[in-house]
Amino acid sequence: MSLLFSFIFGYLAAVVGIFPPGLINMTAAKISLEDGKSRAMGFVSGALVVIAIQAFISVYGARYIDSHHEVNLILREIGLVIFILASVYFFFLAKKPQLVSQNALVKKTSRSAFLLGLFISAINFFPIPYYVIVSIAMNSYGLFHFQPLEIYCLVSGVLLGSVTVFYAYVVVFNRLKSKTDYLIRNMNLIMGIITSLVSLITLYHVVNYYC
Repeated sequence: MSLLFSFIFGYLAAVVGIFPPGLINMTAAKISLEDGKSRAMGFVSGALVVIAIQAFISVYGARYIDSHHEVNLILREIGLVIFILASVYFFFLAKKPQLVSQNALVKKTSRSAFLLGLFISAINFFPIPYYVIVSIAMNSYGLFHFQPLEIYCLVSGVLLGSVTVFYAYVVVFNRLKSKTDYLIRNMNLIMGIITSLVSLITLYHVVNYYC
């Protein structure tokens, strides 16, 4: 029963954590709009590799990170710098996205999208403290124990939940392509707003720690 609980809570935690518009799922939606569903799923595949690694790191290091708050703070500070730079990029440096023809899509492969998924997911440090909190909370209620099988079930649930949300973003945005010209042209602005909000939230937590 504990294995099932680990899987279910891992799945629910991923859905809750990823469902709100964020850097990874909105990037997947952007790629789906501009380059098609196949390329977007290549991006998602790359992101999932890093998410799996982050989930394992989070669970195995949960006790240590929970008892050493300076580690969590360092992760937040690094994330703050990265998201500020990402905000500057989307607001001022990124090219305005445009719809492309189907002939142009044929020439593209999913390799670069996969690498982009690895990179975008790698600079997103928030899953680590998030899954640390989830695993510790579950452990405190006796629903999860730091045992190998339960850890694998938890991470499997996280991956399946992540796939569910990412696929929903990719499919929905791809199907609405013909009705989302405004969204496409303003995607960089949307991405910039998201990264700016994340930066402000992170800055609040960092300043609050020192004050």
